[in-house]
Amino acid sequence: MHLIDTPENAPADEITFDDFRKVDIRVGTVLEAAPLEGARKPAIRMRIDFGPGVGVKKSSAQVTVHYSPDELVGKQVAAVVNFPPRQIGKFMSEVLTLGFADTDGAIVMFSPDKPVPNGARLA
Repeated sequence: MHLIDTPENAPADEITFDDFRKVDIRVGTVLEAAPLEGARKPAIRMRIDFGPGVGVKKSSAQVTVHYSPDELVGKQVAAVVNFPPRQIGKFMSEVLTLGFADTDGAIVMFSPDKPVPNGARLA
């Protein structure tokens, strides 16, 4: 199955490189992962080490179709680290982990295919 051309699939409005640089996307390693209790949609809460400067941050992600908490521990993931924290039920998410929807709408996490230092910024 492939994506059908719809307004939702059209490219976003053009931005400048300076606009893009305002979004701080970093890589970190998942230290802990567990089901997010009380979430309306199944989700996993994580503690992610983004290295010196950013530190360890909390995040939740609706990635339960493709991942179990156990297989996320030790995985490097990408996240936006400069959004304000967001309350998700009783959980405070400090970063937005990034992923792409597969053809069924389930999220596949965005991560490097080779190890990079925790805290590395998307270049």
